[in-house]
Amino acid sequence: QLQASGGGVVQAGGSLRLSCAASGFAFEEYAIGWFRQAPGKVREGVTSIDTSDGATYYRSSVKGRFTISSDNAKNTVYLVMNSLKPEDTAVYYCGALRRRWRLTLSINRVDYWGKGTQVTVSS
Repeated sequence: QLQASGGGVVQAGGSLRLSCAASGFAFEEYAIGWFRQAPGKVREGVTSIDTSDGATYYRSSVKGRFTISSDNAKNTVYLVMNSLKPEDTAVYYCGALRRRWRLTLSINRVDYWGKGTQVTVSS
């Protein structure tokens, strides 16, 4: 299972750090992705990390602002979000997907989902 935490309310330009703690599956056999769903929109992939080698992938709209990292000793993945914008407002979910699907950021390839955490960016 996955447990996401760290959401909150922040002003535009601010920062937040999300955490995703994993248990119950072979952590290093999976990539962990962060996904988000804004009101009235479909869930979309934001970034992913291959926990075996640390390779990362970002959607273009967050590249340079968001940083994903993994602490394999703790089976935990982090997402540091800087320079937040109102359009980043969404419920953020972490998901585990097989490493070969990491670059797709496809919600259909996620084997395990965590409960979401709300991120609200005010203008």
